[in-house]
Amino acid sequence: MPATSLIDEILSLKKEKDAIILAHNYQLPEVQDIADLCGDSLELSRAAATRDGEVIVFCGVDFMAETAAILSPEKTVLLPAPGACCPMAQMISADELRFAKARNPDAAVVCYVNTTAEVKAESDICCTSSNAVKVVNSVEQDRVIFVPDRNLGRYAARFTKKEVLPWEGFCIVHDQITPAQVAAARQAHPGATLLVHPECRPEVIDLADHVASTSGIIQQACTSPEREFIIGTEVGILHRLAKECPEKQCYPLSQASVCQNMKKTDLAKVRDALQTHHPRITVPKEIADRARGAIERMLAL
Repeated sequence: MPATSLIDEILSLKKEKDAIILAHNYQLPEVQDIADLCGDSLELSRAAATRDGEVIVFCGVDFMAETAAILSPEKTVLLPAPGACCPMAQMISADELRFAKARNPDAAVVCYVNTTAEVKAESDICCTSSNAVKVVNSVEQDRVIFVPDRNLGRYAARFTKKEVLPWEGFCIVHDQITPAQVAAARQAHPGATLLVHPECRPEVIDLADHVASTSGIIQQACTSPEREFIIGTEVGILHRLAKECPEKQCYPLSQASVCQNMKKTDLAKVRDALQTHHPRITVPKEIADRARGAIERMLAL
């Protein structure tokens, strides 16, 4: 079916179902274009908690839709691509976290939002890539178990006096970016400003001009006086950059920085989800109630 026909169907169904469409900055361009809001995990978490609408269509990966379902249990939350998972979120289980807590009873647990609801339920507070430093510094304890992203945990540790114990998880896209790729990009685009995501390895972060979440990268590129940027994150962000600051030149640090799970959602799946209310994401109440506390403590900051 032509894209224009699909878009017309989606817009009609959205009105009929009283739905909002949320899309992460890594989604396909055509999915970003039909969303009511594009953003990073923090922006989308806030929207899920505050936006009106009986139905939330979450164009992202599984943990994002779970977060929306936890924050809005009275709403219907749909994940158009049921196989869209986050490999990092699968790198820690609730049982493993309980074991780590038992080994470190004096430590707070700061849980990256890129985790399952069960892991959030075992955590003291959640964080995103844009507020990880603020969250780590907000807890009373002097020691922090940071799960599951070792790179984000080590980045946050640079800006706190607390002892941070990072879990050995990682983003399979950002963790593959290397200093050699940075050198090649710098050579190809001399004078361009390098913006990277804090899920990158420490040795890559050390080479960056600025480190920020996806929305932070967009804000930096759009407001900075510089004209050229090398973008060290998933390539889906380049679409939004081209729309929001078309006068700037933005180059991918690596063309290979593609999250296949973020690309599983397409217009047909969004249409089908709105038509059928499937796949619907729900979280058991006993887990959701505990996880909600960790998320709401983050949002309160």
